Amino acid sequence: MSYAKCCGRWLDGAALAPDVESLMRSRYCAFVLEREDYLRSTWHSINRPATIEFEPGVKWLGLEVRQHVQSDEAHATVEFVARSKSTGAPAVRLHERSRFVCEAGHWLYVDGDQL
Repeated sequence: MSYAKCCGRWLDGAALAPDVESLMRSRYCAFVLEREDYLRSTWHSINRPATIEFEPGVKWLGLEVRQHVQSDEAHATVEFVARSKSTGAPAVRLHERSRFVCEAGHWLYVDGDQL
């Protein structure tokens, strides 16, 4: 799927991600593209870092969304596996169950548990 059809409209500010799976996919794209502005704007203020440091030489290899569950109008979780590889190091898998809240129609990443 092309950037424009997948996540470009959300990263470029044309619209808000309509659900948590879309937000998760767009946040992955933001990590790939090193879009600190988007990541911070989609991170809930209770846990939002002041800055985001991107590791030089990281190549993102893929995202697998394994499950997304919306428990009510304002709370949802997404289980995913993101794979990356740093220069000169073995590939790494980040397996996480992330928590999201919806405030004023805007889904936000709160935190997650590594699995």
